[in-house]
Amino acid sequence: MKNFERLFDKDNPLLKSILDRGFKEPSEIQEKSIPVIISGKDVIAGAATGSGKTLAFSSALVKNIERDKGIQGLVLTPTRELAEQVTKQVLDFSKYKNLRVISVYGGVSIYNQVKMIPSSEIIVGTPGRILDHLNKGSLNLSRINTLVLDEADRMLEMGFIDDVRKIIEECPNKRQTLLFSATINQDVVKLSKRYMREAVEISAEVYVDPKKLSQIFYDVPDNMKFSLLKHLLENEKSGLVMIFCNTRKNVDFVSKNLNFMGMNVVPIHGGFSQEKRNKFLKMFNSENNGINVLVATDVAARGLDIKNVTHIYNYDIPLSKNEYIHRIGRTARAGKDGKIINILTSRHYDNFRDITESKEFNIQSEDIPYIRRVKIRWMEKKKGERMRRYTRGSMRNERRGRY
Repeated sequence: MKNFERLFDKDNPLLKSILDRGFKEPSEIQEKSIPVIISGKDVIAGAATGSGKTLAFSSALVKNIERDKGIQGLVLTPTRELAEQVTKQVLDFSKYKNLRVISVYGGVSIYNQVKMIPSSEIIVGTPGRILDHLNKGSLNLSRINTLVLDEADRMLEMGFIDDVRKIIEECPNKRQTLLFSATINQDVVKLSKRYMREAVEISAEVYVDPKKLSQIFYDVPDNMKFSLLKHLLENEKSGLVMIFCNTRKNVDFVSKNLNFMGMNVVPIHGGFSQEKRNKFLKMFNSENNGINVLVATDVAARGLDIKNVTHIYNYDIPLSKNEYIHRIGRTARAGKDGKIINILTSRHYDNFRDITESKEFNIQSEDIPYIRRVKIRWMEKKKGERMRRYTRGSMRNERRGRY
C-alpha cells in the first residue's frame, strides 16, 4: 500500500477505497498517469483493457467533483457493457465522497435516465444516448470540469467521431480532458489536437504477458471448421473460454449448435437486449452454474471485466490486427497462462496474412488432429424459406378455421 500512498495524500478519499479493495501495487499506467492527472493536466494515455485505467481517471473525477453541484463529470465509452462496468467502478472509487454516478446508454428506457440525471454528479454513457439527452434538453454539460474519453480508438472505429465532437463542443472549454486508448492512431491524434490543451502523452506496456501466451492456428477446409472447434473444446483442458465470431449470424450458429450438442454455452452480440446481455455475462462469470464458454462478436473483445479466461478461439479471423490484439488481450493476465487458437479457412487468408506479416505475433501452425465431421443441428433459415413456410402454415390454419 506504500506505493499507492506515494500517489495520493493519506486523506484522499480514493486512497481509502483502494485500501478497501485490497489493491497492493499500482499498475504501470496508474503509476505513470495518476500524478499527472492529479496535477490537473490533460492526458493522452495508451492503455489496454485490464491495465487499471479506470482507477487512473477516477483520480480526477474524485478530486474535481463535488456533491450537489450538478453534472460535473462525463465519461464516454463505446459500448453499453463498458459503460456499466465503468459506472460500478467509479461508484466504488468515489464512495467516500458519496458521489452519484449513473449509466446512460441505449437499449433501455430513456425516461428512467431523465429522472436520475438531475440528482447525479457523474454520467458514464455511450455517445448516441448522450446526444439523445442533449437533443431532448434532459442533459446539460455546461458544468463539466472533467471529460474522459475511454477506449477512444474503439469509439472512432465504430463511427462515433461526429457524435463525440458534438458532445465535446457542448462542454466548457475550461475543463480537464483525459483520453484513454489501446492504440494511438491518426484519428485519435487529430481528436486530441483539436480538443485537448498541452496534453501529456503516457503509455503502458501491453497488459498481456507474451511469455504466458501460446498462439497457434489450424488451416482447415470450410466444411470442417465447426467440427474442429467442437473437437478442441472437448479435448483441450481449459477454464473459461471465449469464442469470437465476426458476425451475429455466426455467433448464433456456433452457440446454438454447441448447446444442441450438450455444451453449456452463452452468446453475446449487439442483437440482444441489454438485459439479456447482462444476464448472459453474469452467467458466464459465475462459478456456480457450469457455464464456461462465451461465444461473442467483438462487442466482448474490449472493456468487459472477465477474469480467468484461459482460451481464446478465433472461429472467425478478425478483420484487422488491432482487433486481434484486443481479442487476445482477454487472456494471459496477472501471470496466468493463456492460449489463442485460430481456426483458419480459405475465406480468411487475407485477414490472417495481414496479422502474421506484422511480425508482432508468434503464431505457430498446428497439424489438424483426426476429427469426425459432426452433424449440424441448427441453421438460420433464409428469408424466402421462412416466408414460404409462413404462407403454407397460414393457408393450413385458414382451412382449419383458426383465423
